[in-house]
Formats: sequence, structure tokens, C-alpha cells
Amino acid sequence: MPCEGLKPFRFLPAVAIVAASLGLFSASPANANEPPPVALGVITAQAEDLPVVANLPGRIAPTRIAEVRPRVSGIVVERVFEQGSLVKQGDVLYRIDPAPFRLRVQSAEATLKRGKATQLQARQQSDRVTELRERNVASAQQADNAVATLAQADADVALAEANLASAKLDLEYSEVRAPISGRIGRALITEGALVGTGAADVLATIQQLDPVYADFTQSAGELLALRRALKVGALTGGDAGSAEVKLMFDNGSIYGHPGKLLFSEATVDATTGQVTLRGQLPNPDGDLLPGMYVRVMLEQGIQSDAIAVPQQAIQRDGSGRPQVYILKPDGTLELRVVRAGRTIDTRQVVETGVKPGEQVVTEGFQKIRPGAKFTGEPWKPVSAAQSSDRQG
Repeated sequence: MPCEGLKPFRFLPAVAIVAASLGLFSASPANANEPPPVALGVITAQAEDLPVVANLPGRIAPTRIAEVRPRVSGIVVERVFEQGSLVKQGDVLYRIDPAPFRLRVQSAEATLKRGKATQLQARQQSDRVTELRERNVASAQQADNAVATLAQADADVALAEANLASAKLDLEYSEVRAPISGRIGRALITEGALVGTGAADVLATIQQLDPVYADFTQSAGELLALRRALKVGALTGGDAGSAEVKLMFDNGSIYGHPGKLLFSEATVDATTGQVTLRGQLPNPDGDLLPGMYVRVMLEQGIQSDAIAVPQQAIQRDGSGRPQVYILKPDGTLELRVVRAGRTIDTRQVVETGVKPGEQVVTEGFQKIRPGAKFTGEPWKPVSAAQSSDRQG
């Protein structure tokens, strides 16, 4: 009897299993064995106008340099300026002992007074002789002598006036003034030093640092290729005077005040094959110092209908050829060899191999399998903050 009670218990689970199996198979579609499409991050290639920016090495140079030199000889009694400070044109920098020059001025003034007295006497004598000559009292020789004496007195007065002006000028030069505005360097002489008008007597150096020059070089081949591209219409651009110049420091930061291109030299350095170019940039805060190394970014044209893709979209085969994956409308992938051009920030220009409107795979390369179907999802670049959060 106990065995008979157990038979229904064993029979019911078997029926349930069979029923469940029948229900499962009846509900399953015919293509249940095919995997779902694999999602890949893609971008849609678009034609756009992209600037042709050259990234070139350069150094900062002052726009004007002046060596402060004495214009009279004497003993330096005072240094007025503060080393490394900004000075304006005409500011007093040094004072040379003015006592000898004051004495020369006084002596020249006395000489001028004596000359004017002699001139007055000669003029009165000439007038008297002229009057007597009209009465036929004085001879012609006496009249001629009086005229000559007056002319000599006039010349002596003119000479005394010139000597006085020269003495006053030397007295003025005893104060050595700044020839230009700019930042003055260290003092090259101290108080008590004897200075003269020789070429070796440099008292200080002033450099004008607002604005400043950025001197940089570019290979002659690159410059020639750009000019040819502009000529055939592959690139468009304005004149050289309107080209914008930007600076980048060693840490990757961009200088906040763009400048303009002034000129490019017409000759090529025979030793390096480089052409020198010069840009001018404002420097209101004094951040740019002479001799500083910078990277110069110069926009040299606009490339029309260019296609750029993220750098990570470009793969390399065993021989180093660049290639990209193109997602076709039927869900399959095509591995296509391309010709990669210059880089713009995090993107790279594709010269040939990609057409506008095609979907380029940018993310999910590890999911690619032969024979699989794929679907595209719009790819969005990950910022540096998001990347650090993911790593954390």
C-alpha cells in the first residue's frame, strides 16, 4: 500500500517536465541560435573646413634692445634706477659728477658776455666811422677796418654762443637717461667708477618686452608644399599679415594673447634648410622673457572638405599601414586601408579612404569577431576627469 501511494508522486514531475519542454520549444523563434548584433562605438564621417596649423619651435626676443652708454666722461656719483625694473624713455638712470660741467657753463657764459661787449664797441665804432665817412672826414681805409672789426666781433659772439650751448649739453648729458622704454637689466658699473665715451663703457641694457618677437623656423620643403597647395586651390588662406600666431609653453598650456605673423625670410639657411619666420605678440603681464623656448602654432591655410576621425579609430597593420573599420548598412565591417594626414588635437585627418556619411568604428575593437553582425552606437569622447573617475 505505501508503494501505491508513491506512484502518483513520481508520475506528476515527469508530466510537468514534458509539458514545460513542449511549451518552451513552441515559444522559441526559428533563429534562436543566432547571437544578437554586437554594439560598437562609431562616428559618422563629415566633411568640414579644417585649419592647417604648423607647430614650430621658437624663441622669444625683445622688439628693441638699447645699451645705455655715457655721452660725457666723468665719475659716476649715483645710480638712480632699480635693477630689473621697468623704465620709461627719458628716465634718469645714472648721474655723473656735474661740477666740472657747471664750471664750463659758467666759463662759456662769461666768454659770451665779453664777446657781446666787444661786439657792442665794434658796432659803435663802425657807426661813427660810417658817419664820418659820409662827411669825408674819415678815410675809406678807416671805414673798411671798422666794418672788419665788427664782423670779427660778430663771429666771436657766435662762437661763444656755440661753446655755451655745448657746455650746457654736456651738463645735461651728466644725467644718463633711458633711450627707450622697457625693462632694464643689472647695473654694469657702480658709483665711483670712471666712465667715458668709449665703446666699451656700457652702463646697463634695456629691453622692450611689450610687445615681443617670437622667432621660429620651418623647413623650406614644408613651406614650399603649403604655397603650392594654396596655388592649386587645395588650401585657402589670407595674406601673411593676417595670419594668427599662438604660443604653447612646455607644460602644454596656451599663451592667452595671440599675435600676428610679421614676415618670413626670403633665404634658406644653407646648414639647416630652415626658413626663419617672425611673429609679434603682446606681453602686458611680462610672462614672455627673452630667450624663452616656446612652441609656435601658426595657421597657414584652410583645408576645405577635410575628414578627421579620432586618433583611436586608426589602427595599424603589421607593416604599419593605417586602416579603419567601416560599419556598413548591412551590419558587417570592412577593414579599409587609408592615408592618414596631420593631427588636430585628438583627431587625425584622413586624406583618402573614408567618404562623408560613412560610419567609422571608434570603440569596441575587442568585440570584433569574424562572421558576426554589428550595430553602431554614437561614440562620445571621454574627458580627462571621467577617465580618472573610471580608473579610481
